[in-house]
Parts: sequence; structure tokens; C-alpha cells
Amino acid sequence: MTKLTIFYDGRCPLCVMEMSKLSLHDHDRALKLVDIQQPEIENYPSIDPLKASQILHAIDDQQTLLLGLDVTYRAWTLVGKGWIYAPLRWPSIRLFADSIYISFARNRYRWSKWLTGKSYCDNGQCSR
Repeated sequence: MTKLTIFYDGRCPLCVMEMSKLSLHDHDRALKLVDIQQPEIENYPSIDPLKASQILHAIDDQQTLLLGLDVTYRAWTLVGKGWIYAPLRWPSIRLFADSIYISFARNRYRWSKWLTGKSYCDNGQCSR
């Protein structure tokens, strides 16, 4: 049973890498991953692909919209690894972490190039 549907940028190598890691830990199939660059996004009229390309979006099983690091924390919590990201949601760190995330998201293709050697995924291929 899907508990969280995540809308990610399938052209971003780092984004694809993160979704792959999540999938490896998703033994209970709690997550559904939707690439905003693919036609499947049309099945979700409440999700604006342009906005979802600016900040990570997800919808939980109650149809609540989650954004940015709230998505990351919820997803990793559902696969049993939320403790890794929990500090990013602590009130004393949250605002700082969210502003860094927004900056990172805006520049994710540059970060991808620097960290993976590839700026964009081509035809679903994100290898170096």
C-alpha cells in the first residue's frame, strides 16, 4: 500500500540516485515514485510539474502535500531510515536546512555535474 507518492526530476542525476537508494530500502512498497518529466505526471492534476521541478513534492495517503525536506524526511522514515534526516526537521535547524535545500534544488544540475560528472540524465540513463 502506497503511503507516499514522490514527484521527482528524472533528468537530475542526484535526484535519480536518491530515488534509487530509497527504492532499495522500500521493502514494504510504501513509496510510489513519479518522474515529473514523464507522461505519468498527467495522472496527477494537483501537481504542477513546473513547481515540482523547483522543490521536491509528495502526496501522502491522506492527500496532504509535502514539500522539500519534509518529503525527504517522510520518505526515509517510511523505509526505516528517518533517524538520518530527523535533525533537519528539528526547530532549531529547520529554517537553515530548508534555505540550504532551496538553494541546492535550484542548482541541482550544477551539483549533479560536480558530484556525479553528469548534469542531466539522457533517456533515463544516469551513469557517468
